[in-house]
Amino acid sequence: MKFLAEPRSGSMAGATSSRNRFGQYVRTRATPVNPNSAFQGVVRARLSTNSAAWRVLTDVQREGWLSLGLMMSRTDSLGQTYTLTGFAAYCSVNNNNVAAGNAIVATAPALATPAGLLTVTVTLTAAAFSVAYTTTPLAAGARLFSYCSPQRSAGRAFESDYRLIAVSAAAAASPAVLTTAYAARLGTPVVGNRVFMSFSTYATGFVSQPFLVSQVVA
Repeated sequence: MKFLAEPRSGSMAGATSSRNRFGQYVRTRATPVNPNSAFQGVVRARLSTNSAAWRVLTDVQREGWLSLGLMMSRTDSLGQTYTLTGFAAYCSVNNNNVAAGNAIVATAPALATPAGLLTVTVTLTAAAFSVAYTTTPLAAGARLFSYCSPQRSAGRAFESDYRLIAVSAAAAASPAVLTTAYAARLGTPVVGNRVFMSFSTYATGFVSQPFLVSQVVA
């Protein structure tokens, strides 16, 4: 149900408030799905590791992460901008480091904004999935993070569920071949379905603005 009221997001009692391109709405609260997949287990273990590591940092190190968090902005589901706490900044940087296969860092790095991709050309069929991109190769130390959605109806125009399915080698050259990684995580692409994709470059714990694209399986 669409409505006009104060901006709000979240659940209370049996109702959930949110917004989409048409405005605010309220829907019946749904119980989240908890499949306890292997990927969920990895993420939960990573969060536990982050919490334990955060507790043993020095006060000086935690102050460094707090300062970094104040420079890292995000946008919530209501379109409002906020900055990160020190712990959130620590998790953001080190989750990216772990995904890239790099070491966890205890001292906050200097804020960096990696250069994003300039162009993306996708080849997507039931038998092949590759992404040609520029600039190629990536900068020294930079990696390509490839996020994809589950398969959707071809008529769908919006997606919010992106999964990290592949991370390239450092300074990798185009194209990125995602056939095996996508099939292993989300199944073999089916002709006529749409897949949404988001590509970011990684460097020193930070990722670039995403390059968003979608394509129907040919």
